[in-house]
Amino acid sequence: MDSSSNSSSEDESHHRRRKQDNSNNGEASPVRVKVEKEDIANNDSAVDRRPKEDDDREEGEEDQDEYYHKYRKEKDNNEKMAIDRSNNNERDRDRDYDRKREYNRRDDYHRDNDRRDRDDRRDRDDRRGDNNHRDRRDNYSHRRRDDDHNRDNRDKRDNNDREKKRYRDRSPSSSSDSSEPESKNNQQKKKQYRDREYKEKEERVQRVEEKVQEALVKERSAGVYIPPFKLAMMQKKVDDKSSVEYQRLEWDALKKSINGLINKVSVSNIKNIAVELFGENVVRGRGLLARSLIRAQQISPMFTNVYAALVAIINTKIPDNGELIAKRLIEGFKKAFRRNDKPTCIASARFLAHLTNQQVVGVLIPLEVITLLLERPTDDSVEVAVEFLKDCGQIVQEVSSQGFSGIYDRLRAILHEGEIDKRVQYMIEELFKVIRTGFKDHPAIVADLDVVDIDDQITHEYLTLEETYNTEEDTNFFKEDKDFLEHQQQYLEIKRSILGDESEEEESSGESDDDQEDGSDQEMAYREVSTESQSKTVEVQDMTETNLITLKRTIYLVIMSSKDFEECAHKILKLVIPPGQEIEVANMIIQCCAQERTYLNFYGNLAQRFCNLKRVYRDNFEQCFVEQYATVHRLETNKFRNIAKMYAHLLYTDALPWTILEYIHLNPDETNSASRIFIKIIFQEISEFIGIQKLNARLQDPNLQSYFTGIFPRDNPKNTRYSINFFTSINLGAVTNELRHYLEHAPKITKPQSKDSSSDSDSSDSDSDSSDSDSSDSDSSSSSSSSEEDRKPRRRKN
Repeated sequence: MDSSSNSSSEDESHHRRRKQDNSNNGEASPVRVKVEKEDIANNDSAVDRRPKEDDDREEGEEDQDEYYHKYRKEKDNNEKMAIDRSNNNERDRDRDYDRKREYNRRDDYHRDNDRRDRDDRRDRDDRRGDNNHRDRRDNYSHRRRDDDHNRDNRDKRDNNDREKKRYRDRSPSSSSDSSEPESKNNQQKKKQYRDREYKEKEERVQRVEEKVQEALVKERSAGVYIPPFKLAMMQKKVDDKSSVEYQRLEWDALKKSINGLINKVSVSNIKNIAVELFGENVVRGRGLLARSLIRAQQISPMFTNVYAALVAIINTKIPDNGELIAKRLIEGFKKAFRRNDKPTCIASARFLAHLTNQQVVGVLIPLEVITLLLERPTDDSVEVAVEFLKDCGQIVQEVSSQGFSGIYDRLRAILHEGEIDKRVQYMIEELFKVIRTGFKDHPAIVADLDVVDIDDQITHEYLTLEETYNTEEDTNFFKEDKDFLEHQQQYLEIKRSILGDESEEEESSGESDDDQEDGSDQEMAYREVSTESQSKTVEVQDMTETNLITLKRTIYLVIMSSKDFEECAHKILKLVIPPGQEIEVANMIIQCCAQERTYLNFYGNLAQRFCNLKRVYRDNFEQCFVEQYATVHRLETNKFRNIAKMYAHLLYTDALPWTILEYIHLNPDETNSASRIFIKIIFQEISEFIGIQKLNARLQDPNLQSYFTGIFPRDNPKNTRYSINFFTSINLGAVTNELRHYLEHAPKITKPQSKDSSSDSDSSDSDSDSSDSDSSDSDSSSSSSSSEEDRKPRRRKN
C-alpha cells in the first residue's frame, strides 16, 4: 500500500510539474512539436495513445502555423516590392540615358553649328586678308584728317569773328563819301566768304557720302545687315552695272532671297516656291542653293521629303544643280561616316534616300550606303541603316528585288548573331514588321509631293560612293564675274524658256517708274550682248560617251535585279534605247553571262527571247558571235565556257541560224587551244539536248553544206583528217561518216589533179604535193613489195 501510494503521488507530482511548464511557456517548443509530428507520421496509432495533456500543445502548433504564414506573406510582399523597385530603377536609368542622349545631341548640334560658323569666318578672313587692319588704319587716318580740317575751319572762323569785331569797334570816318566804298567792299568780302564756305561744305558732304558708301559695301560683304530700302538706294546710285560693287550687291540680294524662299517652303506652297526660285539666278547661286537646302534639312529633318521634292523640280530644268546637291550629300555622308558623326550621317543618308524616291539619284547609291553600313555592324551603323531603309526601302524593293533580299538576309543574320544592343535588335524587328506590311506607314512619295512626271525626271545613275567628286565650294562665296552682263542675259533666256513670257510681264509691271530708265538701259545692254552671243552659237557634241555608259549601267542593274528572264526582257524593252545602240543589249547579256561562276539558263532564255522578238537583236547576237570567237583566246576558260553554252542554246532552239558556223575554220593553222575548246563545248551541248542523230541530220542538210565547209574541210586531206580526229576525240565521230567516206575515195579522184596542180604552182600547194608524194611512195612501196612476193614463189619453184 505504501509503495502504491508513493508511486501515485510521484505520478501526480510529475503531471503537475509538466502543467506548470506548459503554462509558463504558453506554447510548445518547435523542436518538440517537430518530433511529435514525425512520431505521428511514423505511427498511425499515436493519436489514440497521446495523453490528454497534449491538447495545450495542439493550440501552440496552430499559433506557430499562423505566425509562419504571416511571415511568408510579409516575405513575398517584400520580394515584390524589391522587384518593383528594381524595375523603377531600370526605367529611371533608361529615362536618364535618353535624356542624356538628347542633351548630347543638342550639344553636338550647337557645336557643329559653331564649328561651321567658325570655319566660314576663317574662310572669309582668309579671303579678305589684312583688310581689317587696313580699314582700321584708313578710318584712323580719315578721322585725323577730319579733325585737322575741323580745327582749320574753327581757326578761320575765329579769325573772321575777330576781324568783324575789330571792324565794328573802329570809329567812323568824318566824311560819308569814304564810308560808302568801304561798305561795298565789306559786302563783297562777305559774299565771297559765303560762297567759299558753301563750296567747302558741299565737297565735305560729298567726300563723307563716298566714304560711307564704301564702308557700307565693305560691311555688306562682311555680313552686316542693311535695310532693304537702303540697299535699293545703294543699287540705284551705282551707274556701272558690271562693276564689282554692283555684283556684290546683287550677290547679297540673291543670297538673302534664296535663304528666305528655302525657309518658307512647305507641302502646300512647294510649286509657288519653285517658280519664285526659278525667278532668281540659281545658276550663279547654285552653291548658295545647295548649302541652304542641306543646312535647312539638317535643322528640320522632318521636312526632308519636301526639300527632296523641291530638288527634283529644280533637277528637271537645271540638272547641274541637282547633281551638285547629290555630290555634296555623298561627300558629306562619307566624311561623317569616317568621323563617326552620327547626326550628320543620319541627315545626309535621309536626304539621299528621299532623292532616290524622287529618282534624282539611282538605286545604286542606297545599295552602296547600306552595304557600307552593314559591312562591319555596330549599334550606330545598324541604327542608321534601319532608318535609311525605312525611308527608301519601298523603291529599292521595286527596282532591285535581288539586292533588297540580300539586305534582308544580312539584317536577319545580324539579329541572330546577337552581338548588338537589344535596343537596336528591337529596331530591326520593327523594320521587319514594316517590310511585311509593304511599307504602308513609310511610302516612298506622298501624294502631295508627287510633283514631277517620270518622263521629265533626270536621274544621275553614274553617281557612286567609290568616286570622289568636286563639290565646288568656291560657289558659296562671292567672286567677281568679268562677263556678268552676258551671264545675266543667258539666265534671262533660261528663265524665259522655263517660266514663259508671263514672268517678264509680271516683273515689268511690278517695277516702279524710277527704275524704268535704268531697266531700259540695262535691257539695251543685254540685247547687245545677246545679239553677239546668238551670232556665236556653236553645237556641242558629247565625246565622253556618258550616255552610253549610263545605258550600260542601267541594263546591268536591270539584269542583276530581275527574278526571271521574262521580267528582265520586259524591263529592258521599257528602256528608251537610241537607234543603233541595240548591240549594247547583246554585249551586256554576254558579259553578264561570262562573269557567272557556272552557266545559268537565265541568259540563254533571255537571249532567245530577244532574238525571237526582233531581227535587229538576232543580227547583233550574230555579230557578237564573230567577235567573241575571234577574241576567245583573251578570255578565261570559265568565261568562254559560259558564252559557248549560251550560243549552243541559241542554236539548238533555232533562235540563231546555223549559218553562223561558217566563221569557224577547223584546221591546225586557224585554231588554237581556246577556240577548239569553244567549238567542242558548242557541239557537245547541242548533241546533249537534241541528240547525235538530229545533230548529224542537221549537219548533213544540203541547203547548209556551203556554210559547213570550214568545219568539215575537203580542200586538203590533212585538214580533213584533222577534222575527223577532232570530232572523234570529243565522242562525236558519228558526224564525220561522210567525211571518212570522202577521204577513202579522195586519192583516186584527186591523183591527176594533184600532178597538174604541182606542175602549175609548187610553192602554193606544197602540202598537197607532199601528201601526193606520200601516197605515191606508199603505192610504189606496195608495188615493190608485191613484186618481191611474186619473185619469191618463182624462186621456190626453181
